[in-house]
Amino acid sequence: MKTALKFLLPYLKNKYIMTFLVFFVWMLFFDKNDLLTQISHRNNLTQMNQDKDYFIEEIKRNQAIMDDLETNPEALERFARERYHMKKADEDIFVVIGVSD
Repeated sequence: MKTALKFLLPYLKNKYIMTFLVFFVWMLFFDKNDLLTQISHRNNLTQMNQDKDYFIEEIKRNQAIMDDLETNPEALERFARERYHMKKADEDIFVVIGVSD
């Protein structure tokens, strides 16, 4: 232990090394943009980029569905019947609700 202290003592007396160590500790733990904050921001950025990619894919999928509904009358009729229970004038609709156990 004494040999390590004897070895480090000249370096600890050096004002430039002490200034660097204080600056390093300050930037690592106490600064507004410390290391833990940077890691947290990086994780948030990664998550937001994943969310962005997901929503871009959802927009593409919904746009394809919209294009199909605008150009295909059978798809529009199927959508209206399934989603809004619409019917033709001479039809009756029966909605069957399953019994859950």
